[in-house]
Amino acid sequence: MAVEVAGGPMKGKLVVRNIGLLLSGDLGEPILDADTIVAVDGRITAVGRAKNVDGDKPDRVVDAKGCTVAPGLIDSHCHPVFGDWTPRQNQLGWIESCVNGGVTTFVSAGEVHLPCPAKDPIGVKALAIAAQRTFANFRPSGAKIMAGAPIAEKTMGEEDYAEMARAGVTMIGEIGLGTVNTGPEAKKHVDWCRKHGLQTIIHTGGPSIPGSNLISHEVVLEANPDVISHINGGHTALAPGHICQLCEQAKGAIEIVHNGNEKAAITALKTAMELKRTHEIIIGTDAPAGSGVQPLGILRTVAFLASFGGVAPEVVFCMATGNTARVRKLDAGLIAPGKPADFVFMDKAQHTSGKTLLESMSLGDLPGIGMVMIDGNVSCGRSRNTPPADRIPEVVGH
Repeated sequence: MAVEVAGGPMKGKLVVRNIGLLLSGDLGEPILDADTIVAVDGRITAVGRAKNVDGDKPDRVVDAKGCTVAPGLIDSHCHPVFGDWTPRQNQLGWIESCVNGGVTTFVSAGEVHLPCPAKDPIGVKALAIAAQRTFANFRPSGAKIMAGAPIAEKTMGEEDYAEMARAGVTMIGEIGLGTVNTGPEAKKHVDWCRKHGLQTIIHTGGPSIPGSNLISHEVVLEANPDVISHINGGHTALAPGHICQLCEQAKGAIEIVHNGNEKAAITALKTAMELKRTHEIIIGTDAPAGSGVQPLGILRTVAFLASFGGVAPEVVFCMATGNTARVRKLDAGLIAPGKPADFVFMDKAQHTSGKTLLESMSLGDLPGIGMVMIDGNVSCGRSRNTPPADRIPEVVGH
């Protein structure tokens, strides 16, 4: 199947029919009683049963062939630098490969893998603004990359954040990857960012790369950021009791990543759910990093949390889509009227022991991806990275 080059949303009317299972991304109703989606100019206009929606005169029809359709996955924590290349891993095409893993939106946690990144305020601001501008327009395979996440340095003051906000920067990278590493200093930078509308995140756990720092639970609690980045460590996690304390006392969203400590991830998941904070759990990869690039990192984390955490897969999918979109203030993550037509078509992998896609993921198996659509455009057909799916959707009309 040909892959369309991103040139804006699809023009015209799209009808996706014969959906076997529709995952909404919304914890309030994770599974929708629907088999058809209609979208116009890349935006969903109707979701429901075929007999109840206007599917007439489409410009494009996709026959889901009974597959599961979910919102495009969101990686809440990644580290892009320049284009679709990571200098730390010297790997090309990692973003496009992650689209083959169902990820349609990527959120930068800092462009830190540039060799010898600037530490002075002018250099930090220049890199952030350049990344924000570049990735606003650069969309490999149609992927949406939210970038321009400066790393807080002690040399920076309030006016530096105000200047970046005026330039269009909307978030900062992980506090702790730079020279800001104490509670009082981190809180000062968080307060400045909050005043000027920049979302804040903080590294949690031991150092991850040369120049980064241990960020303890005390620092996180004092700083009070919007997101507790990789609460399960990136890579070294805090003690289980400290993770539980953060879930109980910290106000920020609870982010679990693929590249962290798996046992700590289960501790955070179960504690947060017991505290009825399910709606604040989000998922990322923390890639590219020293552990490499994981095109299936989000899918693997969903399967891991569902199987070892005992959480229904459709609920974990919400953490990887609607939860992340709401927390990170993204126009994505839900299958609902008004939202972008970003879809992942999946089915249970061939020869899995699970009878359905959800059962197979509860057993720890990955699904097979048959198609990914972004803004109504086909970004990839049968994924080159997942196991082959039992059923594959098909574009049957234009």
